[in-house]
Amino acid sequence: MTQAIAAEVSGLLRGLGIAERHFIGGDLAVASPITGETIATVPQGAAADVTDVVARAQTAFTAWRRVPAPRRGELVRLLGEELRAHKDVLGRLVSLEVGKVVSEGLGEVQEMIDICDFAVGLSRQLYGLTIQSERPDHRLTEQWHPAGVVGIISAFNFPVAVWAWNAALALVCGDTIIWKPSEKAPLTALATHALLERALARFGAAPEGLAQVLMGGREVGGALVDDARVAIVSATGSTRMGRDVAQRVAARFGRSILELGGNNASIVTPSADLDLTLRAVAFGAMGTAGQRCTTLRRLMVHESVYDVLVPKLVRVYQTISVGSPIAGHALVGPLIDRASFEAMQDALAAAREAGGIVHGGERVDVNGDASFYARPALVEMPGQVGPVVDETFAPILYVMKYATLADAIALQNGVPQGLSSSIFATDLREVEQFLSAAGSDCGIANVNMGPSGAEIGGAFGGEKETGGGRESGSDAWRGYMRRQTNAINYGRSLPLAQGVTFDVG
Repeated sequence: MTQAIAAEVSGLLRGLGIAERHFIGGDLAVASPITGETIATVPQGAAADVTDVVARAQTAFTAWRRVPAPRRGELVRLLGEELRAHKDVLGRLVSLEVGKVVSEGLGEVQEMIDICDFAVGLSRQLYGLTIQSERPDHRLTEQWHPAGVVGIISAFNFPVAVWAWNAALALVCGDTIIWKPSEKAPLTALATHALLERALARFGAAPEGLAQVLMGGREVGGALVDDARVAIVSATGSTRMGRDVAQRVAARFGRSILELGGNNASIVTPSADLDLTLRAVAFGAMGTAGQRCTTLRRLMVHESVYDVLVPKLVRVYQTISVGSPIAGHALVGPLIDRASFEAMQDALAAAREAGGIVHGGERVDVNGDASFYARPALVEMPGQVGPVVDETFAPILYVMKYATLADAIALQNGVPQGLSSSIFATDLREVEQFLSAAGSDCGIANVNMGPSGAEIGGAFGGEKETGGGRESGSDAWRGYMRRQTNAINYGRSLPLAQGVTFDVG
């Protein structure tokens, strides 16, 4: 199968017009988690290359910022058209490179299309404010200008959608972009950039260096983070990575948008629709083999419904289909690599030591020793102890009982991460308490659904060790621009603010 995957990947890339030198003969081996074997070898850049890349982006910025925003939106519209035309190709590459089941690979590309549509409309709505002045014959306004070069560092689990969230907004805001994709997913980056180049060719008047890709590891990413000409760094990954990025960007007074860890929880109340809850929990906890930042990792179940819901969940975990994401109808594909599987096993061992009862979690032989498939694990825990407070990027769901909603909310909020959360309830009082200022402390709080499956229209991001960043919809565009306040005196006198007098004659 490995040779077949490699041949298919090569054919898909060549079909997009990508020369073989970009994916054959390089020093970065790319493995498909479907089989665990090498499917391409990509040339990497070096940290020294970043200087020239940023210089080109900075030069391009001086021209791009002068292009009217609706015209910039036209480029993003063309990108959306290319994505629509090549959705099947790019979605297939996502499945082959990172192991997503077919519908999820296609769904990721749909997210890219959706954010392009959103950004095109936004290009005519980058609005400021008119503010009443305390001085006569004065007007105060706030306006937003392009920020500059935006560095985008993406992770393997959403190898192209997260780039699109940032790129579509940054481009309409008048910024230039440099993309450092995950070393585990460079092929989908090559394909996406090829589609953007097609859109640029149709657009016809974009400056050279408007959008660039940097292949490489931590050293390349570090050089991008440290370059003072990069106005904004948007980084998706672990909390450890984000803490390093935040400190280095802040040290040079740059700005960062961070999307980091998410130890997400759902609360099941006595009033919950348990059939709906069962389906939502299954997808939230096991979709993408537990490798979403919004994956459901902790489940608080009221003691009155625990013995009804949890046995049904255990049966789902025992029977869920685990297998190749491109063959058959498996719902759970592979973990990205050996390190992820070992981290999962370490967490399960720690859970047992802390008194947990583990259902599932064993390795499943699908495509040999080089690939790492695992049955999702449901772990009944005596409390929020041991590995429960940490995020393990694997399909592990920790389940705990609670007595009162206040107890459940305290458990949910009692971890360092604060990305996404949800409650299952039909009692309006329970729902409103969960959504109140005294409820969930996460950036996302859902009702009668799991914590994953965010839509483009709402800003995506979280609090605490999740980084505080926001991407995608709502007013997230402001993160890619700089604010300027203007005071305009259209009179002939010079009244001063706060009643200050300064008479010189």
